Amino acid sequence: MGAQPEPHPDLRDTEDHVTWINRERPAVADPTPVVDADSPARGRTRVRWIVIGVGVALALAAVVAAVLLRGGAGSRTQLAEGAIPLVTALSPGLEPVTSTVEFNGTISARFDMPIGTEGETGRIAAVYVEAGDHVRQGQLLARLDEAVLRPQVERLAASLDEARANAALADAEYGRARGVESAGALSAEEIEKRHAAALTASAQVKVAVAQLAEYQARLGHTEIRAPADGLVLTRSAEVGQIATPGGTALFRLARGGEVEMRGQVAEQDLATLRVGQPASVRLTGIEQPFKGKVRLLGAVIDTQTRLGEIRVALEPDPALRPGAFARGEVVVGQARRPVLPQTAVLSDDQGTYVYVVNAQNHIERRSVRVSDTVPEGVVIGQGLTGSERVVTTAAAFLRPGESVNLAPARPSAP
Repeated sequence: MGAQPEPHPDLRDTEDHVTWINRERPAVADPTPVVDADSPARGRTRVRWIVIGVGVALALAAVVAAVLLRGGAGSRTQLAEGAIPLVTALSPGLEPVTSTVEFNGTISARFDMPIGTEGETGRIAAVYVEAGDHVRQGQLLARLDEAVLRPQVERLAASLDEARANAALADAEYGRARGVESAGALSAEEIEKRHAAALTASAQVKVAVAQLAEYQARLGHTEIRAPADGLVLTRSAEVGQIATPGGTALFRLARGGEVEMRGQVAEQDLATLRVGQPASVRLTGIEQPFKGKVRLLGAVIDTQTRLGEIRVALEPDPALRPGAFARGEVVVGQARRPVLPQTAVLSDDQGTYVYVVNAQNHIERRSVRVSDTVPEGVVIGQGLTGSERVVTTAAAFLRPGESVNLAPARPSAP
């Protein structure tokens, strides 16, 4: 605070001194300000109260809306629970359906004959055919080295000639002895000896003939020939290769050039097939199918795959190469069956079924058997007559015995 002024000398000890001091001392400001109604502070206070009021109003509105929404959702749920479902159903009728059995397999030679050496081990000296060649029965395919066997055959042939000469001499001596037997020039013992010598010489001829025949056969085995007319499928023989009996086949021959398709058929389809039924076989990359007939049906079912064998005889064709992948199809019958959309057919652990709307508009479960599929849908082989009203969509959300309403049928497109 600033220094107070000195009082007037004449008033120091009087009441006027106090009065003077009070008049001269500055007034202390009131700590509570007086705000004018038009001042900025008063405007800010008014805005603050307005904001608070708006916030409270919004909070109350949110609470009311939540209550109303909860009540509306409950009303809708109660309405949905009490409503009767609207479903779409159709009567499929009967459509002409071609029943077929399809299977996959490979092209094979009907008679696949492996060819190798029969009884001689030797080195291949020459090969005369290639894979894909058509050969005749007895045609020379390959030859083994004859350097050992041929001299033995020639030696045995000479031995045979020698044996025959000895036999002829012995026969001549025995004949002369019998000629002088009546004159007594030779004793009976000598005659018997010459007879025995003639028989021995004849037996030696037979032995020589047998030995020669054996080696001639062994020499013949060095020539590998075609056992029948046919097509050479494979050739593994190479010049210089050692061929052994029971080893890898040197050639594989399709006897007569006949080919067939060998495939696997599902167990349930095998019962519908018959030997002699016409079949159609297609190869990858070839549009035109090959015609054939079912030649053989397997006598057993594989216990692991539940498949059976089928063989389809085909006419020889250069495009039918053994080993090629093929798809076969056999038409097993013509019939009229109900055809349903795939969405109408359901399945569970009890089997395949559909939902049918009865005369009281109640849902009934109907077990069915699917026999085939066509571009239009699923062919029902058993369980429907075609006149039923079958639920086509959203059937999984229905329950047997439930009441439903049927949607009006859509007009067909002109």
